Amino acid sequence: METRVLEIRKGILNKNDEIARGLRHRLRDAGLLTVNLVSSPGAGKTAFLQRTLRTTREQGIATAALVGDLATDNDARRLAEAGVPVKQINTNGRCHLEAQMISDHLADWDLRHFEFLFIENVGNLVCPSSYDLGEDLRVVLLSVTEGEDKPLKYPNIFNSADLAVLTKMDLAEACEFDIETAKANIEAVRPGMRIIATSAKTGAGMNEWLACLDIEKQARCVTA
Repeated sequence: METRVLEIRKGILNKNDEIARGLRHRLRDAGLLTVNLVSSPGAGKTAFLQRTLRTTREQGIATAALVGDLATDNDARRLAEAGVPVKQINTNGRCHLEAQMISDHLADWDLRHFEFLFIENVGNLVCPSSYDLGEDLRVVLLSVTEGEDKPLKYPNIFNSADLAVLTKMDLAEACEFDIETAKANIEAVRPGMRIIATSAKTGAGMNEWLACLDIEKQARCVTA
C-alpha cells in the first residue's frame, strides 16, 4: 500500500511538472516575469504583495496577481485595493497551488498586457515546495515573528527558493529577532541565496526588492 501511495504521488507531480513547463513557456513568450511567493500563514505575504502591487502601479508598471487560499476571497479583496487585476484561487482544502489552477485562472487575461505576475501561494511551508507553478522566481518569506530557526525546520521550501525576504522588520527589536542568526540559518540550507530585509509597513527594503525584480526581468527577457 505504501508503494502505491508513492507511485500515485509521483504521477501527480510528473503531470504538474508537465503543465508547469508549458505554462512557463507561455508566460515567458508574453514577456512576463512570474513570481511565486511562499511562506507560512501570517508571515505577511499579503501586506508585502499589496505594497509591491501599489508601488509598481504608481511607477506605471503593469502587474497582476493570483492569490491562493483554502477558502474565502479576503486576500484577493485586499490586493485589489492596489488597483491592479487580481483573481482568487480557492483550493478547497488543498494546502498548495498547482500549475493547472494557475493556467485555468489565466485563461481570460491577455498576458501581453502585463510585465509582472505575482502568485501568492497558500500559507504553508511544506506542500508548495513540491509544486512548480511555471514561475521564474520562487521567493520564500520569513517573518521576524516566526523566529530565526524556520529555515532549519523547513529546509525544503528554502532550498527550492531563489530568494529569501525577511518581513515585518519594523517588529524585529520587539521580537528580539537576531537577523544574523536568521541569515546564517538560510545560508546553511541554501548557500549563496540572496536575502532582502523588508517592512511593508515602513517601506524599508522595498526599493531593493523592486530593483531585484527588474534585474531578474531583464535577465529573463535576454535569455528566454
